Amino acid sequence: MSETEMRIDPARAQALISQLATVKDRIGALANGRNIRLVAVSKLKPANDILALHQAPTHQEHFGENYAQELSQKAELLPKSILWHFIGGLQSGHCKTLAKIPNLFCVSSVDTLKKATILNSSRGTLLSTNSDSSKLSIHVQVNTSGEEAKSGCAPGDETVSLCREIINSCPNLHLLGLMTIGAIARSKATTAENENEDFVALREQAHLVTRELGLDEGRLELSMGMSEDFEGAITMGSSEVRVGSTIFGERPAKADAKIRE
Repeated sequence: MSETEMRIDPARAQALISQLATVKDRIGALANGRNIRLVAVSKLKPANDILALHQAPTHQEHFGENYAQELSQKAELLPKSILWHFIGGLQSGHCKTLAKIPNLFCVSSVDTLKKATILNSSRGTLLSTNSDSSKLSIHVQVNTSGEEAKSGCAPGDETVSLCREIINSCPNLHLLGLMTIGAIARSKATTAENENEDFVALREQAHLVTRELGLDEGRLELSMGMSEDFEGAITMGSSEVRVGSTIFGERPAKADAKIRE
């Protein structure tokens, strides 16, 4: 089944379009003229929903997935004009497959040099055979909350070192910036007026990396903010927000999820 044959329920499409527009309006109200990238997090949602938002009238480009296999399947099924983001916990074993998806725009959860090196090598293989492909953008994930269960580099030397190695040794990758998920409790307490400690920490890490590596001010973007806290993230300088349930509604259990309907 191709995207041209995929059934889109008109009522569902209208609801998705309305919810996306509301999120965009909320972003625009706080952006102060900045261009904030909205990644619509479509994990565990069918390809039909993604197509409904990618086609006219909304033309949403950026979609985020948490599971490598699900992203690969959707990328095969859906238009190549979609720009995919891998935002889940990154495993070394998935790096090779992910990097060879031509329209994978960004991997947002790189936290070790080993993973960066595999992504770089595999993207190089793609670039040598596919002239339409481009460097793979990445975010270095920083564990700003210090939680053991969270992925990410430790703030400070570890983050700076990984960013330096990516810039110096991974020519097929583009270091787009830094990303954090942060603590859930802090996320729930965040408002446009109430600063989130994780967002403060990520901004400080971007300043540190910029200074230590001699980068131009503003060279590194900040990817922070999700459905519950994206407005607070924008006021703290986020360049990208990842919004899922506010657009798509509650997700099914992983076992019940369908790639397409």
